[in-house]
Amino acid sequence: MELALLLWMVLSLTESASAEAEQYSRAVDWLSRYGYLPPPDPRTSQLQTKEGIEKAIRVMQRFGGVQETGVLDSETTKLMSTPRCSLPDIVGSEDMLRKRRRRRKRYALSGLKWYKKYLTWSIDSFPSSSYSPGLPNDMVESILTHAFKAWSDAAPLNFRKVPSASQGTAAGGDIRVSFASLLHDDGYPFDGRGGTLAHAFFPGWDKMAGDTHFDDHEIWSYGGVGESTDLFTVAVHEFGHALGLSHSSTDPSIMRPYYQGPVEDIPNFKLALDDRLAIQQLYGVKDNRPPGGVDPNHPSLPRPPPPKPTRPSQPSFGERCHARFDAVANIRGEVFFFKGAHFWRTKRDGSLVSLYPSQIKDFWIGLPPGITRVDTVYERKSDSSIIFFIGSQYWVFKDTVAMSGYPRPLSEWGMKTKNGALVDRLDAAFIWAHNGKTYLFSQGEFWRFDESRKGEQVTRNPDPGYPKDSSLWEGVPSDMDDIITWGEGDTYFFKDNLYWVIKNGGLNQDVISPKSISVDWLRCPAPPSTSTPAGPRFPKECKCDLRGSSSILRSSWILLISVLLVINDFIRK
Repeated sequence: MELALLLWMVLSLTESASAEAEQYSRAVDWLSRYGYLPPPDPRTSQLQTKEGIEKAIRVMQRFGGVQETGVLDSETTKLMSTPRCSLPDIVGSEDMLRKRRRRRKRYALSGLKWYKKYLTWSIDSFPSSSYSPGLPNDMVESILTHAFKAWSDAAPLNFRKVPSASQGTAAGGDIRVSFASLLHDDGYPFDGRGGTLAHAFFPGWDKMAGDTHFDDHEIWSYGGVGESTDLFTVAVHEFGHALGLSHSSTDPSIMRPYYQGPVEDIPNFKLALDDRLAIQQLYGVKDNRPPGGVDPNHPSLPRPPPPKPTRPSQPSFGERCHARFDAVANIRGEVFFFKGAHFWRTKRDGSLVSLYPSQIKDFWIGLPPGITRVDTVYERKSDSSIIFFIGSQYWVFKDTVAMSGYPRPLSEWGMKTKNGALVDRLDAAFIWAHNGKTYLFSQGEFWRFDESRKGEQVTRNPDPGYPKDSSLWEGVPSDMDDIITWGEGDTYFFKDNLYWVIKNGGLNQDVISPKSISVDWLRCPAPPSTSTPAGPRFPKECKCDLRGSSSILRSSWILLISVLLVINDFIRK
């Protein structure tokens, strides 16, 4: 009993330290992405220091308008998870930011501007109707026209819409607008629903100067209907960048980096004082002539915005909430649910990336164009490759692009049934946290592979003694749809619209009750008679602060060493 208690203490301390390290790793990535920390130098392997991270957090808190503590408290982590512009917040040194903070006017200029006041703009692509079904093209044009008007009302600027390059002009407008997703050839990929919303390039002589890109995976709307994102609010912000403004720490300011919600009355919108002073410093003060901007022949916007329904229209509701999924995969710390030609993504914090599904062929480049389903998917730990199995073939992906030479036949894996037949289709695949080995399942049997070594040749022959019966995994269906390892090394089995959890990498448990995939993972409403259990699916959030982290870790290791010494004495006795 004493030995079991000591072992439990060791495991608890290890898990706590691991969760804490993961939380700070995500925070350092965020701080580096938005300019608060310099990236680590790969040549010298220089790591971020505790003092440097604390200072960066203070600057981020000061800029974001939350209490300046220097620790990752709940208010700070909440701000870090707020949807926002993907441009960095810090342009210049932290000393410049401190001086800017002391001034009453805290707007920031990029140092770049257009050396003309008559600018053209064009739309290279519109929002996808599958993600933003309530936003027709003519309304998109009107919203963007009003967003430009917000700036021309405050400064002597004139904007004229011209055809895009695809419509016959040589290069489109000075400011080219497009809706794109994920990797889109500008070096700044989007991340799907939530997270980063849009970005724009500052004025200059580069071919992308002024270009403004919106994440097409967002649900764009007029008036921020339901859980959607207001296009006008984000467009005014991004056009500020396209005209030469950096992010502002002032509240109110449209140039704050975080999404601020919809504007109620677009035709009468006026910039805040901070934004007016900023644009006037670049382009001068507007004279007494009437405000410029909207073409009188352009479609007008309804006023006020349409009523906001309590729940947005969800054409995919039935597929998401009442479906049997073809495959489930843990990829890069997110869980992907594949159904037909689409998939949904659940992030590490439990949030659904989008209520609407994404097209498999648009995300994973290199799969067959007419793909209608995948059988199973997993991420190989030795080299972070992603393996897709479809019928009698398999693909190896580096990130979201298939490697050359694929697909290849499934027969290369050397799996034969107990009857001696070659396996021609898989049901499930996952890496078991208990031993780090790969398990492939088909028709009630499974095979084990050792992929701990890097290279393609590790995926050729199963371990001796296989196949074995899937019934060895007691308490779960033997013909599961898919399996993943998630959370703290627990194994999740999926069948129809239910899932089962075997804790701590074991083979079985005394009692395993199935739970709802749609309710626990995909944000669907629970049936009236069903009580939703506390979700076991996501790792516990570590609630700790930066100043205490080093002491906690140090104390944990001291206690761990003490416990191990006690265990050693116990065994010797």
